[in-house]
Amino acid sequence: MAINTEKNSYTIIFAIIMVVIVGSVLAFAAQGLKGNINENKRIEKQQNILYALGINENEEGSVNFVSKKNVAEAFSKNITKQIIIQGTKVSEDENAYLIDIKKEQAAAKDPSYQRRLPLFVSEVNGETYYVAPIRGKGLWDAIWGFVAMDKNMVIKGVYFDHKGETPGLGANIKERFFMDDFSGEHLLDTSGNFVGIQVAKGNGDPKNERKTDNKIDAIAGATITGNGVTAMIKDELNLYVPYFKTLKNN
Repeated sequence: MAINTEKNSYTIIFAIIMVVIVGSVLAFAAQGLKGNINENKRIEKQQNILYALGINENEEGSVNFVSKKNVAEAFSKNITKQIIIQGTKVSEDENAYLIDIKKEQAAAKDPSYQRRLPLFVSEVNGETYYVAPIRGKGLWDAIWGFVAMDKNMVIKGVYFDHKGETPGLGANIKERFFMDDFSGEHLLDTSGNFVGIQVAKGNGDPKNERKTDNKIDAIAGATITGNGVTAMIKDELNLYVPYFKTLKNN
């Protein structure tokens, strides 16, 4: 018996079958690619952490990470310890870099949950540095980064990225001319209180020579993104202050 392809029931059944088939194929493909996706995320995060420490392959004016083939070795060599801070508890964990900051922020909306804060410890040229991941909100979507600092919360370097900021404006937070300005900046004021770094318009310090004013020059035309960076640094790094106080007391 011939099938009447003009009936509504045929169209509905055909659509259902196609959805099931396509969905199954996509699910199978996603499962097969999951290993590669996770590996790429690991590589990217390790490259970002190393970049904040000044371990990269930069050329004049460019942003170049440690190559994929060398990143695992460089990370293992330069990151001497990974720790997780959760309230007053501090524990070592070699997989701290896998913690999803976005999920931790969401979970911390519950007052009963103590957020897990990963921190990466590095020895560079005989100096100890600490790299903290941070996440915030730009003009259009999420912004995030890594900040490397010493025990006095003086910044060694940073790396910033974004999901959808405006090209040529807010997207410039990941350009060298912006990120390099953070090197040497103090997160504490002259009295030792944590204040963060303000991305400020009209800072009057175009060469960024004043490192104790807790300010850097803003990007022209990117006020909201700059405010997002300011808030991200202040809100996120403030969570690490109790731990850094223990370092100064030791």
